[in-house]
Amino acid sequence: MSHFTTIKVQIKNAEILHECLEELGYQVDRNAFVRGYNGDKTEAEYVIRQSNGYDLGFRRDGENYELVADFWGARINQQQFVNSITQKYAHKTLMATVQAEGFNVEEEETLSDGTVRVVVARWV
Repeated sequence: MSHFTTIKVQIKNAEILHECLEELGYQVDRNAFVRGYNGDKTEAEYVIRQSNGYDLGFRRDGENYELVADFWGARINQQQFVNSITQKYAHKTLMATVQAEGFNVEEEETLSDGTVRVVVARWV
């Protein structure tokens, strides 16, 4: 019986996802197996290895990615983990869009609650 659980995340761009994981300090394997309970495995495009033998993986599900892991053994705070990745992803996606649309970042600050405030402008 598989113990793997999936969590849908609002992440579409594989390249930005990979950059985010690495910038957050994770060692990422590409196109590998996620290890779980009792030697169970499932495939994922991006896999974060953990020393306890319970890995975290991201795999494409339609247009978006999903996080797959045996969370019982992974022993991580799921919400905190997902929040850190989605916040970094949203920031990197915003910055890429800002640049592509011809805007300049005028101001950027991280508020006490962890929210990132970005002010952009464009000369017309």
